[in-house]
Amino acid sequence: MKVALDPTPFHHSHDLLEFPALVADLGYEYLQLTPHRDFIPFFNHPRADDDLVAKFRAACADAGVGIASVLPVLRWSGPDEDAREAAVRNWKRVIQITVDLGVNVINTEFSGRPERAEESERAFFRSMEELVPIIEREGIDVRIDPHPDDFVEDGLEAIRIIRGVNSPNIGMVYVACHSFHMGGNMAEIMAAAGERLRLVHVADSMDHHRSHGLRYITNPPGNAVRVHQHLKIGDGDVDWDEFFGGLGRLGFYDRDDTVMVSSVFAENENAADVSRYQLETMRTYVDKYRTTRPMSGSRGR
Repeated sequence: MKVALDPTPFHHSHDLLEFPALVADLGYEYLQLTPHRDFIPFFNHPRADDDLVAKFRAACADAGVGIASVLPVLRWSGPDEDAREAAVRNWKRVIQITVDLGVNVINTEFSGRPERAEESERAFFRSMEELVPIIEREGIDVRIDPHPDDFVEDGLEAIRIIRGVNSPNIGMVYVACHSFHMGGNMAEIMAAAGERLRLVHVADSMDHHRSHGLRYITNPPGNAVRVHQHLKIGDGDVDWDEFFGGLGRLGFYDRDDTVMVSSVFAENENAADVSRYQLETMRTYVDKYRTTRPMSGSRGR
């Protein structure tokens, strides 16, 4: 298992090419390359040319940091056909960048619309018909997160759709702080995903179902909103013993193809300390629930 830091909290304080050294300084051996205005922005064509890709790869090598995964968010399931076609073109460039970085993992979202779920699913499979042959040819492993406010939010339904792609190169992401939008049945989802579950994001969130649905109030009542946070471990309602224990039962910690990402976004003003806290706390839980070799992907043991 690789243990990575998502550097999103540092996007506004550090330049892109500073991320690898920063990640190393915070104790991580890997980073997750998430959407960035200078590299692969949200929803639009990548901004990185071959020269910048090479510079970023060199900066990682100089810092002794690997790239565990590349995370684009593109509207490949968009019910608007023009947007979907553009997303497929953008995906092709993302795949080439990933290959040029020497990375074989992309994690992403379904990126459709819940109010147009049937159309979004059709769009998703149209995109997959074009992209899966490229993904398989390049040896890329694509892992998908059922994100809040997507056409599939439920964890079990996400597994069914991923299974329906019928490709060993398509797997699942479990984001801990999305648990309460995924059905709240974490153990069942993990067990059903099995070896398709190949990447997890570690961040806490409040359970918006509690207090009889009145924990969060939006006006006017009935707004179609999805509320969640990316808090540090222990600041929300996620059952971390169930989370880490469930991964342990899957043998997640002892597989070469798995990635665990710290993805706390709620405390930018304290991001360095939070990143170190996350690493140490993840390490403690993994040691508690694994039974074989020591945890890899972290420094300072």
